[in-house]
Amino acid sequence: MKKISLPLTDKIIADLKAGDDLLLSGVLYVARDAAHKRMVEALDRGDPLPFDIKGQTIYYMGPSPAPPGKVIGSAGPTTSSRMDIYTPRLLAAGLKGMIGKGVRSPEVKEALKKYKAVYLAAVGGAGALISKTIIKSEVVAYPELGPEAILKIEVKDFPATVINDIYGGDLYAEGKAQYKK
Repeated sequence: MKKISLPLTDKIIADLKAGDDLLLSGVLYVARDAAHKRMVEALDRGDPLPFDIKGQTIYYMGPSPAPPGKVIGSAGPTTSSRMDIYTPRLLAAGLKGMIGKGVRSPEVKEALKKYKAVYLAAVGGAGALISKTIIKSEVVAYPELGPEAILKIEVKDFPATVINDIYGGDLYAEGKAQYKK
């Protein structure tokens, strides 16, 4: 288990390989489909993004309302492929990491290598447990999108596994290959 302090740097990313288990601490941004669409539209217009994306990690999370006394409700990952159409553009703008569940497109995997970024997975179905690693949460952009608004969250020992690294490693492909043997 590698302990990583966010934000991600090129040095940290160079040391990560598909299959590495991580505990992340620091700031993550939460964004899904609608927020990704707005961010790419802003970039295309030459407008600034609602947060400095350079070096940051976006968690594809479907948050649920916070119960009394809690920072956030269940905080499980959502399917990453829904963001694939927007991901290469955000990587070109400086995004260094993404966390979600499921496989990524060949275009995203190539962009990860080109822009030196990583794709991580969080365990689907473990949203209640993951929420315990979130110590702060605030809406930072697009509040009118409700649960699709961009959140800034602070995490401590958030568990994730490297799926796609900058060297072309793909834990999902490697796992399928091992199973076929």
